Amino acid sequence: MARHESPFDMQIKLLMIGDSGVGKTCLLLRYASDHFSQTFITTIGIDFKIKNIELDTKRVKLQIWDTAGQERFRTITTSYFRGAQGILLVYDVTDKKSFQSIRNWVAQIQQHADVHVNKILIGNKCDIDNEREVSTEEGAQLAAEYGIQFFETSAKNDINVEKGFITVAREVKNRLMADGGSQGARTQGNVALSAPAKGGKKSSCC
Repeated sequence: MARHESPFDMQIKLLMIGDSGVGKTCLLLRYASDHFSQTFITTIGIDFKIKNIELDTKRVKLQIWDTAGQERFRTITTSYFRGAQGILLVYDVTDKKSFQSIRNWVAQIQQHADVHVNKILIGNKCDIDNEREVSTEEGAQLAAEYGIQFFETSAKNDINVEKGFITVAREVKNRLMADGGSQGARTQGNVALSAPAKGGKKSSCC
């Protein structure tokens, strides 16, 4: 029976969504690899990274999916909503349009994702304050409207990146444990782990 023992207590699937260019991949690279790159290749379809963390004495395996924001990949993206336990809604504080798109992304979540999915709002690129088009207050107000937590982040300067991922992961963990604890460990069957591999390595807009 020992071969069934797992190196983690719980697996959590997080999904990052938002318009193209808001910095989803840069946030993921900063969190998963503590790496930041100025060279961009837009995410094609979907990719994911694994990060093992300890969260309130639980060993948690985070599977973080990074999605393409372009319209032509929307069908691919929405198919990954199913099985997601936590979703990071990301916009760019220097791009008002990406902020306005958040409502559309929330509508996609309501249509395609689990009704109990945990959500968090992320306003990225807060280091570029002189080009800001969305105030901190506007971001906080939208998050309050949806009843979710809100952070402004900078992948470049490593501001609030870990805090954002940990916050939504903790919310998922607490919900799964309240629901019976074992759900998180069973989620591996919900996703085809090899699906994105054929796309190869890539980086994206930050």
